[in-house]
Amino acid sequence: MNVNAARQLGVPAHGYARLLGAAPEHLDDELCRTPAATAIRIAELSTVQTPWTDLAVVLAQQSSIGALGVWDYLITSAPTPLEGIRDAFAYFVVVADSATDSIRITEHGDQVTISHVNQADLTYEAACAIRAYALGLYIRRLGEAAQRQLVPQQVTLAAKAPRRHDNLARLYGSRNVGFEAPDSSITFLARDLAAPAPHAQPGLSAVLRRHAEQTLAAAVPLHNWLDLFRTALASAHDEATPTLATVARRMALSTRTLQRRLDEHGTTWSHEIEAIRRAHITTLLHKTDLGIDAIAARSGYADARALRRAVHRWYGTTPAALRSADRGGEAHVQGDPADGVRLRLHPGQHR
Repeated sequence: MNVNAARQLGVPAHGYARLLGAAPEHLDDELCRTPAATAIRIAELSTVQTPWTDLAVVLAQQSSIGALGVWDYLITSAPTPLEGIRDAFAYFVVVADSATDSIRITEHGDQVTISHVNQADLTYEAACAIRAYALGLYIRRLGEAAQRQLVPQQVTLAAKAPRRHDNLARLYGSRNVGFEAPDSSITFLARDLAAPAPHAQPGLSAVLRRHAEQTLAAAVPLHNWLDLFRTALASAHDEATPTLATVARRMALSTRTLQRRLDEHGTTWSHEIEAIRRAHITTLLHKTDLGIDAIAARSGYADARALRRAVHRWYGTTPAALRSADRGGEAHVQGDPADGVRLRLHPGQHR
């Protein structure tokens, strides 16, 4: 959504194309966890092109239901909009970095206030845009859950007051918008959020919560450039024996630049290839009954002898001993300390 908004606003692609998680294969994979820093940087570039109030509206336009995956349906499929936003609060990490942003729900008398908490400075326009967008998103999803327009009693934003905010008034369906608040928040009548959702299905919320948990368990965090490289390497390894040229192409780099970046991160192509082979071979030994020759062929080794030498170098034992240790025996084997490998298997334990 951030990238689409940036394109729509005319932000040059070279400003964000090489940010972590902005490659097409990661944008199209909902399991890849793009760092908050990437979204923030794209928002910074966008607010150079347009006021933060306009960016908030453009982001909201990108947010049709389903754009945020299971998180959207946690809100719209719950028995009531209030229960839906509570689920959204519980599983906020599915769509955002809880280290930078969070949701707070406060019930007081006949009102419910939903706050989007972000500690960035009130003058930081990228954060202002994200906060303003988040409130618009919550209003939209709650209205979709209720199957009618829900008008907030009050909207407050942790942002300096802009010269004009007509676009925000349209986004929120209310002109009662305040600024320079400690947190950004929207307040509704409790009865509006507690009314039964017209299309709620019994038991569906529990299914969606399990799906959200599975999504988090399978997520691939992209914390830094080395993580990005290792994701591309693993993807290439799944299809064939990876080559430097193949992985460089996936990362839109030259082979020379890729090698230089690896060196900057204290590693090498050969070391990374060996690490992924080691993980792959260990998995095949533990999880399959393939023979040593077959595992060698699947792992890029010339023959079983070369594979045995590699396993001994890593773990100080043989492939057969490693396999039997995992399947019920006990082993105390250590690899090269430089590799950080320590394998201590006990009965019933799997690594």
